[in-house]
Amino acid sequence: MKVDTKQRKKARKGFVQVYGNKELAARMVHILQVGKQGLDTFVMDLGRLLAETIMDMEREERSGPDGKPLYSGLYKWAYQQGSIYCGDRKIHVNHPRLRGPEGEIALSTYETLKQRGTFSEELLARALRGISGRRYKETVIDTASAFGVSASSVSRHFIEASSKKLKEFKERDLSSLSVFAVFIDTVHRGNEAFMVALGIDTEGHKHALGFWQGATENHEICEELLADIERRGLLLSNKMLFVTDGGKGIIKALRERFGSKLLHQRCIIHKDRNIQRHLAKKYRKEAHRRFMQALEQNLYDDAKKMLLDFEKWLRAINESAADSLKEALEEILTVHRLHVPLELRKTLSSTNPIENMFSTVRDCEVNIKRYRGSTMSQRWLASVILYCEQGFRRIKGYGQIAALIERIEREQGDTVSVAA
Repeated sequence: MKVDTKQRKKARKGFVQVYGNKELAARMVHILQVGKQGLDTFVMDLGRLLAETIMDMEREERSGPDGKPLYSGLYKWAYQQGSIYCGDRKIHVNHPRLRGPEGEIALSTYETLKQRGTFSEELLARALRGISGRRYKETVIDTASAFGVSASSVSRHFIEASSKKLKEFKERDLSSLSVFAVFIDTVHRGNEAFMVALGIDTEGHKHALGFWQGATENHEICEELLADIERRGLLLSNKMLFVTDGGKGIIKALRERFGSKLLHQRCIIHKDRNIQRHLAKKYRKEAHRRFMQALEQNLYDDAKKMLLDFEKWLRAINESAADSLKEALEEILTVHRLHVPLELRKTLSSTNPIENMFSTVRDCEVNIKRYRGSTMSQRWLASVILYCEQGFRRIKGYGQIAALIERIEREQGDTVSVAA
């Protein structure tokens, strides 16, 4: 008999011993009738049972089995009602007691299980997976063993946790970061625009640098964002590569600051979409193929030649599409001009790194119908961004960054960090 089969049979015997055949069958029928809520209730009961078992095991280990104490004067002392946190729910348990010559001896497992320190963090993590802060009844499991948690109480804990996150995000020091590439893009939430900056350091790690709120995406908001980043210690210079989607306000702010020394890469995905929007449907597939084929070239001269041929093809079909390509042609090829290797070029040629973060923002806030003021909106955004950071991965091709930085140093010469 296979080992996993034996383990399943043992597990079933354990359930039967705890609940009895009839009770176990009744619970399974209940699960089938009420679906996930019934399963969650069952799991919560099992959580309580597991916690009590763990505490019993610790007491057994410290005191010894019944009738055979390990130390003189150390003995078990019945059970007492108490409560612990199981996930983000407070549940009743019967915790075992242990006494010694000097009185009660606390069990470390019980002390750990009843700590509330992680409550707000856990609730926040769940909320950030897409649960609206006002629809608690749909997420709070109503079981006989769980304490009821009112909406106002949950809101209070969430606001406390998210406010802490907002302060942490907006005030954290950036002086220790060594950033060589900065992505800037805007996410629209409600009727407001939030411009966000994401940096990649010389080791290939991503860092959310900050955000700034405005009515629209414009160069004043971008300048405020850049100034805020600098106030917190990150020196922005012409030796950094800035990647944007082509928004005029962002580009204007960057050009005012760095002038002709600006290293700017236009997002190739946004430009591809922009060109296709000018074209009739029958031309779009071919336009996409020609555009991407040109950008797949490793050499700058080869890529530029193919893009110029693509421009001629577009001009015969749609002048506006050709003009759209021509006005951004050099900025599309910045990573080619810097001889960025293919693996690293895939990351630096588009705003995908920051767009992926925005996708999580939208998923997490899908159930929010109305932001109650700027503070709430900023709290949520800061919390989601910090949540995203936990899942950031090192970029592909990070081993090629050092060589790229050397090329940038040679090309850019003297450092420019303020507006010309």
